[in-house]
Amino acid sequence: MNSPLQGVRVVDFGQFIAAPAATQLLADLGADVIKVEAKTGDSARSIGVHGQAMVNAFNRGKRSIALDLKSPEGLRVAVELVGRADIVIQNLRPGVMESFGLGGGDVVAKHPHIVYASITAWGSTGPSRLRPGLDITAQAESGIMHMTGDPKGEPQKVGCQIIDAATAYAAATAVLGAYVNRLRTGRGEVIETSLLEVATHVQAPMLGAYFATGVEPKRLGNGQPTVAPAADVMTTSDGAFIVSAYSEPHFARLCELIGRRDMVQDNRFSSNAARVRNKAALLAELRQEFGKFTTDEALALLTSNGVVAGRISTYGDIAANEDVKASGILIKTTGPLGEIETVGAPWQFANAGPRNTSGAPALGEHTEQVLLELGFSVEEIVALATTGAVGIAETAVTA
Repeated sequence: MNSPLQGVRVVDFGQFIAAPAATQLLADLGADVIKVEAKTGDSARSIGVHGQAMVNAFNRGKRSIALDLKSPEGLRVAVELVGRADIVIQNLRPGVMESFGLGGGDVVAKHPHIVYASITAWGSTGPSRLRPGLDITAQAESGIMHMTGDPKGEPQKVGCQIIDAATAYAAATAVLGAYVNRLRTGRGEVIETSLLEVATHVQAPMLGAYFATGVEPKRLGNGQPTVAPAADVMTTSDGAFIVSAYSEPHFARLCELIGRRDMVQDNRFSSNAARVRNKAALLAELRQEFGKFTTDEALALLTSNGVVAGRISTYGDIAANEDVKASGILIKTTGPLGEIETVGAPWQFANAGPRNTSGAPALGEHTEQVLLELGFSVEEIVALATTGAVGIAETAVTA
């Protein structure tokens, strides 16, 4: 079977993570994604190893065209490119695309077939619409940081750009829904989502509990507020793992497996409510027992008997994890920087063939190719490059 989005053209005016990651999902589904960059490149390209890893992860298999949108000629190219698109996604500062006449309303008014998605930090209608914002500010203002970390310590951010990533999935989902509707009706759509909305959305159960009770939840660290043991860390002789065994049958099984059937009869632990009240004592007893095991021994014992447990892994552990290897999620891409190890799409289609292993493009690597597709002659391309309206990678034939 062909890739699901084969033949769909996506124009990506994205930087850093949220928009590039959204279009990466579409690229992994087979779309032709053209990454529009300033002549200085996606800002992620200039922030060292982490930034380059970001570029490698979220721009695989895309084509890069470098444009100076502030020049009339460069803007003309962008307008031509957008007019040939099926989907446009952008996360530039609020007002930037509108200043070029390339905002969602303008584009879809001129090209009613286009699905156009904008990603912002705070949304486009509230008082903060013009404020700068990143994943971390969305974590802070959505309450995620308030709820993360040790109860005796300071609020903590999640250890990765989780809201950027979740926003990418939200945007891609909305875009695909709108694109399916376009196939039925011929009409495009203007879509907006924001880091703040997504950060709020992922906390729906906790916010729902707050709305129902009016009680502000407290930071708990690991564990759960109403069940135990649940998401609790157990230390072993050589590491640590996490365990959840809060239902009465599972807790009884856990105790039997570690030779502590007496804990089931202990009034402090004989019911879930009692375990929650006496959680510190519960964890102390369990950790004392698991300290006699290696992590491998503990996991083998528990998981073979139906108790939910998982190793707390380092990135080195992930790279060596046999389940991760078997999934094929870790890939080696080839591109201008040679062979790069990175992470691929988190799915497999039975009939779509292997994952795409094309690497991220160099800045302006495909400028000439895309311009030729748009109908520009070689002479016109040379003139555009000479005036600085476009940037062409050194490997291009007209360079």
